Amino acid sequence: MSGSHHGEGLQRRTLLIVLVLNVLLFVMLGLGGLFAESSALLANAADNGSDAIVYLISFLAVGRAMAWKRGAARLSGIMLLVFAAGVLIDVGRRWIVGTEPVGWTMMGLAVIAAVVNLICLMLIRRQGGDDVNMRAAETFSFNDFASNGGILVAGGLVMALNQAWPDLLVGLIVAAIALKGGLDILKDARGVANKGQAQ
Repeated sequence: MSGSHHGEGLQRRTLLIVLVLNVLLFVMLGLGGLFAESSALLANAADNGSDAIVYLISFLAVGRAMAWKRGAARLSGIMLLVFAAGVLIDVGRRWIVGTEPVGWTMMGLAVIAAVVNLICLMLIRRQGGDDVNMRAAETFSFNDFASNGGILVAGGLVMALNQAWPDLLVGLIVAAIALKGGLDILKDARGVANKGQAQ
């Protein structure tokens, strides 16, 4: 029993750390995205904001019944799908009205965010285990890390080509990554539910 409580304590501590880090990234990338007129940065900021809410839900789910955990994981997946839809709308709007992203700001913030997300990913993977919410948290951190790499490349292309399309393209890619992550989490939660019913 004490080992179980110890594991839950480590999960709570890990989720609390990544929650705080994602809130900080949300603020930093959001302000940077507004300043740089970058759809990719704003998409990443929104992603980190939704992640922070999901980490809070997962934090509250630690130690609770499996049904509660499955519900939290489902909500996490749905939020990612909603986020993806919001990013697609923003990219479409910027494509129509035009935008002038600042490449060096995109690159600088992408590097900082990549380091923070890598730390989050390492902390979560250190937990291991077979918890559906920890797997969802790992999916979020990996998606964010991949998105940061895309923003870094897009920032370089924006500077080299003096064009906005790389920023918009990465915004679309971030939305696609979020869409896949959301569907994966929902599939994982459904698999856990089916496994529980079979038992």
